[in-house]
Amino acid sequence: MDWRSLPPLTALRAFAAFAEAGTVVAAGAQLNVSHAAVSQQIRALESFMGVSLVDRSARQMVLTPEGERLAKALRSGFQDISLCVQELMQTDADRAVQITTTPRFAASWLMPRLSDFQTRYPEINLMINPAPQLTDPSPGGIDVALRFGAGNWPGFDVEMLVPTSMAVIAAASLVKDCKIKDASDLLRFRWLQELGTDEAHDWLQSHGVLDGRAERISQMPGNLILDGVLSGQGVTITALSLVRNYVDSGQVQVLFQDEGDTGYHIVTGREAHRPAVKTFVMWLRRQAALAQPVR
Repeated sequence: MDWRSLPPLTALRAFAAFAEAGTVVAAGAQLNVSHAAVSQQIRALESFMGVSLVDRSARQMVLTPEGERLAKALRSGFQDISLCVQELMQTDADRAVQITTTPRFAASWLMPRLSDFQTRYPEINLMINPAPQLTDPSPGGIDVALRFGAGNWPGFDVEMLVPTSMAVIAAASLVKDCKIKDASDLLRFRWLQELGTDEAHDWLQSHGVLDGRAERISQMPGNLILDGVLSGQGVTITALSLVRNYVDSGQVQVLFQDEGDTGYHIVTGREAHRPAVKTFVMWLRRQAALAQPVR
């Protein structure tokens, strides 16, 4: 189809509204424009097509036979478009809310709270993708990303959910009486790192410890790392808020803590969101407000 051969959509809409309403005044009211604007669009359409669509010889404008033919085609076409749009919107409205976050955050923060959401909103389905890889929200795809960082992700709406500092932790049974004064003292221990990330390597490098420790890093799914730490298998770097209860109970020790304006953020696209997505984001805010922020 050569779209350049078609008249402007605004002119077709104005003519279709006039054909349905019967007067340019009523058509203008439907389209929220002046009746003069409707008349102008109809004249522009006639000029484009080279066909008279309206008979203006009588007191009231009426459609010509050519105008009747075009009005019938537009009525059918716009009705098909309207039905298709409604069906697509309904399909999208019924689609599960797509959420992406790391396995560690999903297991430690999100999953223990989901029963509350399911009780409050049983009609809303959720699909959680726990993966360390960053996936951007996009129309028809991921609706909400829960990410750790400083919140500098341009092109998206970003809102702090859980402010927290990063900490290196280990079980007391692993550290025992070792004197830990700087990052290099941690090289004697094995590090536990989430699959698909370089958290341990990046932390050691940022604290002036030379590379070359890959043989002392065990990678595993994020939801297994805490079990590994508690059983004394190694140390790890994690958001302090995710392990605060274990620190307070003495099960793990904080060996280093990095302060900063970091935390887990709600990341969404800037397009209009479905009601189910808005409900989920509001629920996340309430859950964060109920928890005491931990730095």
